Amino acid sequence: MSSYINMENVTKELSGNIVLNNINLSLEKRKVYGLKGKNGSGKTMLFRAICGFIKTQGTITVGGKRVGVDGYYAENVGVLLENPGFLPNYSGFKNLKYLAEINNKIDDMHIKATMIAVGLDPEEKKAFKKYSLGMKQKLGIAQAIMENPEVIILDEFINALDEDSVKKINNIIIELRNKDKLILVSNHNNEELEGICDEIYTINNGEICSKKVMRGISDENEK
Repeated sequence: MSSYINMENVTKELSGNIVLNNINLSLEKRKVYGLKGKNGSGKTMLFRAICGFIKTQGTITVGGKRVGVDGYYAENVGVLLENPGFLPNYSGFKNLKYLAEINNKIDDMHIKATMIAVGLDPEEKKAFKKYSLGMKQKLGIAQAIMENPEVIILDEFINALDEDSVKKINNIIIELRNKDKLILVSNHNNEELEGICDEIYTINNGEICSKKVMRGISDENEK
């Protein structure tokens, strides 16, 4: 299977500090990739680079198209980075509908189905600003997956989620993987990553330090 995301000699410097250091990765669809590392290790910066949100040295291609140059962002990518931000006075459904109207790919029924899948009530009228941290995180995950993107990036996706919610989201991730998606996740919890990932990369000081292949692990979760 050919790779869908390629990173060659990717480096990023901020204020004299190297935050990504000569990253070389080749990532395929139908896999879940985990990034493990402490805060400030470069996980989120790497995700930003893949999306084209920051300019870097080196080359990044997503779906055969180069990103991060000339204002070009990666296409067909669903992203949850750091704390999800939404319009504070809108309900969860109204926020997602507002975002969905940008591309007009999905209808109200699909939005509601996605909310239910992650554990939210689409009929809830409560404003986003009154959501619990867990509800905010679920809404962030919903917006990342609702338009059926080819690449899904979930940064510290289990933050503020209870055990049952984590299981629900993990099952969604495996289901999406089996629908030929490429999924990137980060987590401080190595055990959580091992439960859903095909490969886990450890990143430290902007460098990929190690790679661990978890053969059969995510397949077992399907049973």
